[in-house]
Amino acid sequence: MSHPIVALWAHPRSMSTAIERIMRERGDCTVFHEPFLADYYLHRAIRKMPMLDDDTGMPQDYESVRAMLLQAGKTAPIFFKDMSYYVVPRIFEDAEFAGRLCNVFLIRDPRRSIASYYKLDPGLTLPEIGIEAQWQHFCFLRDAFGEPPMVIEAEAVAADPKSVIGRLWDFAGLSFVPEAFEWNAAKVPEGWEYVQGWHRDAVASTGIRKDDTDPDDAFAEVADAAACLKDYLAHHEVFYEKLKLEAQV
Repeated sequence: MSHPIVALWAHPRSMSTAIERIMRERGDCTVFHEPFLADYYLHRAIRKMPMLDDDTGMPQDYESVRAMLLQAGKTAPIFFKDMSYYVVPRIFEDAEFAGRLCNVFLIRDPRRSIASYYKLDPGLTLPEIGIEAQWQHFCFLRDAFGEPPMVIEAEAVAADPKSVIGRLWDFAGLSFVPEAFEWNAAKVPEGWEYVQGWHRDAVASTGIRKDDTDPDDAFAEVADAAACLKDYLAHHEVFYEKLKLEAQV
């Protein structure tokens, strides 16, 4: 028997880790934290990622990660969150795997996500903003399988977590678990140890909270320090707007 494998394709600082935390609290899914990260940053070594422990304890190449997820899906429902730029364009040659997944895309206003990302990693690159790869990934899945994947907005999740995540669960064929929306902040979840420097807010929180910061103010705070960020925003904002038009919630 094969169980659902739910893939949340995000971009950095898009609130995906908080959604992953909700999925962990369900208690009925095996959860993997960015399993394809190691292929991008360690196996292929595209760039040195700050605050990354090289000993992830996980497979470190695309084929091995793929095999791990498919094997795990034979025994339990699976959830993993990852970045599209880790697997694009490799996944375009792997329609069998892509079609096995229940694909969901998460987007957040790039003014907020870029500002948050820069504070953690001032050396961020244009591809790592991640939204262009999401759009390419989305188009591949839509064209290959005839139906668009689900797209959700981080701002909508923050405003009404139970409604939006409930629709994600419906899309994935999972039951509604109301107690999953609050958690104990005392412990770093399994699988976060090698990247916990990136997720201090998610570790310390006890649930999803609305972000009331003004996105223009958030971006202006960092854009004055790094002129390239304005170019990054202009490049990725086009793809963000395209994905936003596809958002179901």
